[in-house]
Amino acid sequence: MRALLEMQSISKSFPGVKALDHVDLTVREGEIHAICGENGAGKSTLMKVLSGVYPAGTYEGEILYDGEPARFRDIRDSEEKGIIIIHQELALVPQLSIAENIFLGNERSSRGVVNWHETNRRTEELLAKVGLKEAPTTRVDNIGVGKQQLVEIAKALSKQVKLLILDEPTSALQENDSRKLLDLMLELKSQGVTCILISHKLGEVRYVADTITVIRDGSTVSTLDSANGVSEDRIVRDMVGRDMTQRFPEHDRKPGNVLLEVDGWNAWHPEHAERRVIRDVSFNVRAGEVVGIAGLVGSGRTELAMSIFGRSYGRNVSGSVRLRGKPIDVSSVDKAIEAGISYVTEDRKTLGLVLDETIRFNTTLANLKAVSAGGVLNRNEETRTAENYRDALAIRTPSVFQKTVNLSGGNQQKVVLAKWLYTAPEVLILDEPTRGIDVGAKYEIYSIINDLAEQGKGVVMISSEMPELIGMCDRIYVMNRGSLVGELPAADATQERIMSLMVNE
Repeated sequence: MRALLEMQSISKSFPGVKALDHVDLTVREGEIHAICGENGAGKSTLMKVLSGVYPAGTYEGEILYDGEPARFRDIRDSEEKGIIIIHQELALVPQLSIAENIFLGNERSSRGVVNWHETNRRTEELLAKVGLKEAPTTRVDNIGVGKQQLVEIAKALSKQVKLLILDEPTSALQENDSRKLLDLMLELKSQGVTCILISHKLGEVRYVADTITVIRDGSTVSTLDSANGVSEDRIVRDMVGRDMTQRFPEHDRKPGNVLLEVDGWNAWHPEHAERRVIRDVSFNVRAGEVVGIAGLVGSGRTELAMSIFGRSYGRNVSGSVRLRGKPIDVSSVDKAIEAGISYVTEDRKTLGLVLDETIRFNTTLANLKAVSAGGVLNRNEETRTAENYRDALAIRTPSVFQKTVNLSGGNQQKVVLAKWLYTAPEVLILDEPTRGIDVGAKYEIYSIINDLAEQGKGVVMISSEMPELIGMCDRIYVMNRGSLVGELPAADATQERIMSLMVNE
């Protein structure tokens, strides 16, 4: 099989950081080539070099594409050659229809007038290729995330894609949607489309990839041929530079008295007043305990967490919350924080962080009064606080004055944790705390969770990864259609039992 893409000795630097150091990558025509590595290893940077997000002249090295030197000035340049990248954060406009999104910037028009008949006809053809039955006129915000990913791929197919790059395409998907997407990749491969897959989910990598390239600290470590049999342990060893005999740190918890009690909790949809999203939910968390909440997308997990955290979701929210047996007021975010409740959102880039601000700014953002006097910020104290959390949580950065947008996903997640830990919570609600981060960074996040439990804090952990819940939690509640439908001690929990409760009508 001939090489479609050769990236030779690619180096890329940012102020104070060498993101890529003589990286080599060869992708053969018609294969699925996976790129693995820890957060910050340089995977996404390499793809931005390839696609022209970082234009020729801003990096060192050479790119050969389809046998010819390639010097892309921008992403339009690379798209004209059939290189399409789908980023982890989907680039769809929620208020527009599927058809409008697919042909946005590439309209089917004549003399400046859009031909909607042709647009919708072509959209139907593309949706059939990716297995979607939705009407072209359906608004994107009316379909789930899994289907939105398929719309992104249909958009790529509309541009005559030859090399499709998918950056963490299943990070926000449930297992069934993930498998559909992976099977679609295999189908595209059979049609001659070459794919590059960036993923932390090693089981998925082994399911679809023909070749696996591992990058560590900005350099190519290994290129593995799946036909020879590649174990997850081998990939992990190359990624982190050491053997990881355990994916979850050991813990020996002895939960104390009931710390948090939620009783009869209800919440209605903020826009559709007739739709009850949370239905009479009651649960508790003990001091020093990690309690998991499992459920499919749409089951109400995030809505439950956000409505408890200062009613930041929903309307007509009702029910009671007690901390150490005493009622607490969680009717606003400020009151929830003051009462001892904190919430780490699943969407760190949009809701968790101000990405264009520094680590220092983000670390103290939720508790500014602790670094202020008379309404004036004490910048020195703010810096000391951020540096203390940087050291305690092992946030990899040369300075707390670094902009948060320049950190890897795992380190961004640690900054979000630092922000909420600085509010000194009694109960910390973690919503998908390891989404989109690698196995090494996950282990570090798990260790932080264990430390919190050892300090007597209560931790509520929402996760779509059932092995994570089983490996980390003392008890697991299962949600289905806005209600709690089961409770399992971790010792008795299996993926099959959890899934059975999640899908039981």
